[in-house]
Amino acid sequence: MTSRELVYKTLAFDNAQGRVPRQMWLLPWANKRYQKEIDAIHRDYADDIVEVPLDHKRYALSPKTQGDWFAVGEYTDEWGCTFTNIHDGIIGEVKCPIVPADDEFWDDVSRIHIPVELLTLDKDSVNEFCASTDKFVLQSDLARPFERLQFIRGTENLLMDLALRPPKMLSFMEKMHEFYCRLMTTWAQTDVDGLFFMDDWGTQQSLLINPKLWVELIKPMYKDYADIAKEYGKKIFFHSDGFTLDIIPHLIEIGIDAVNLQIFCIGPEKLSQFKGRITFWGEIDRQYILPSGNRQQVQDAVRLSRECLWSNGGVIAQCEFGPGANPENVYTVFET
Repeated sequence: MTSRELVYKTLAFDNAQGRVPRQMWLLPWANKRYQKEIDAIHRDYADDIVEVPLDHKRYALSPKTQGDWFAVGEYTDEWGCTFTNIHDGIIGEVKCPIVPADDEFWDDVSRIHIPVELLTLDKDSVNEFCASTDKFVLQSDLARPFERLQFIRGTENLLMDLALRPPKMLSFMEKMHEFYCRLMTTWAQTDVDGLFFMDDWGTQQSLLINPKLWVELIKPMYKDYADIAKEYGKKIFFHSDGFTLDIIPHLIEIGIDAVNLQIFCIGPEKLSQFKGRITFWGEIDRQYILPSGNRQQVQDAVRLSRECLWSNGGVIAQCEFGPGANPENVYTVFET
């Protein structure tokens, strides 16, 4: 059975005899410190899911960026948002939002660049990559509406805006969403197996906004992304950090196939009610277990995930090797 077939069977809860599919997420922080250990994990427990490699040469019009996303200093992305990074190998933060705090009505959005260059994707090159591998392939340009609004406005200001709803902000949200729908459609027209989008929604204990507001403003956008994927026969994957229990039933309702959540922040036992209804695309706790857990604790965490969430599928062994993670613990996750 190929990796691609294994993932499809797992998503369909039809994996009665195959192993669990695997995927390790890496930040350059880990590559710079633990390349030997990373190579050992890839050798012994190869990924079954890959993303199309990011390469500006894949676009007829090159996306407008400046700097290095993971280097110390400043990086300006395709939208014109500038990130300040003080740690090598990870992603920085936006310190000076494009729509500043004193522009409470969003009167000036002229410096926001909607990156239409991403719509000039060379689909043939993507299809060539998909044909070159037997792994399950996800796209690499992501829709992330809530996080994009935070990058543009700043988190604190945006949370107030979502309560007050200035009309020009809502107008921009419509334009942003229309672009993301076009971006998702562009990728859906290639041979990738799945589409992927994300937003970090949770604190340690709750959503960042009232769940009712999430249903009103955000859920319709997510449903559009899921509908695009289904129209083109693609699986649809979603990621969010934090405590996101309140939105999982809605993600199931709109047809999300797999979710990458901080299941140990929420609690695997609380998530067991969704066993057999959605696939949990990782993850093992990277706040405590991966940095400081012992071997037995890592093994117990993996086994608890299986006990609470596996139903002839419904679990992908995803693990992030990022800042603070003990390489031996990451290896043990995949070994277990």
